[in-house]
Amino acid sequence: MNTISNSIDVIARQGILPLYFHANETITVEVLRTLYKAGIRAVEYTNRGAEALSNFKKMVAVRNAELPGMLLGIGTIKNLEQAKNFESAGADFFISPGFVAEVAVFLKSKEILYAPGCMTPTEIITAENAGIKLVKLFPGNILGTEFLSSIKDIFPSLVFMTTGGVEATHASIQSWFSAGASAVGLGSKLISKKRMEEGDYEVIENETRKAIEIIQTIRK
Repeated sequence: MNTISNSIDVIARQGILPLYFHANETITVEVLRTLYKAGIRAVEYTNRGAEALSNFKKMVAVRNAELPGMLLGIGTIKNLEQAKNFESAGADFFISPGFVAEVAVFLKSKEILYAPGCMTPTEIITAENAGIKLVKLFPGNILGTEFLSSIKDIFPSLVFMTTGGVEATHASIQSWFSAGASAVGLGSKLISKKRMEEGDYEVIENETRKAIEIIQTIRK
């Protein structure tokens, strides 16, 4: 069974969390296979279109048949109904752009990781008091690394991931890790719409491998 601590361990160990959405089911599944091939074992599919739920169900089926050990997370969860739909579909972890109290209560009761987006100390405190263990700092490009390094000591028991504005470069990722992040979310900088549209799976695989290598180099 996928527990909260196991999900956090996989994401933190990986150091990057690739995130993407595409309306086309075939492209969605091919990107998933590509990420797995590159060494990714946790991915965030974003709930940003009418096709997200049906595509996600297909991803779960493909994962169960072909991709052992892959955790499938769903992002951009903004209400309880969405959370229930994707929990039924088999999502391993949930991510929001902000903190949604009823989603936190529901997922905690299911022992499923919920990582809400926060951008103020008040929001982080609210999340921590609700039992949240992993907080997504969002949007990272607005907050900046100094924000995280300034507040990190106030929240010694929380794991931080930052999403938004992180570049797939050594300097960008290093700056967030130095500030205290355990992982960074990488979306369009890694899996751009253009690369998906053109079926550039080899480029996505190579760029993902490079990002994983950057994490390994930083941690040495």
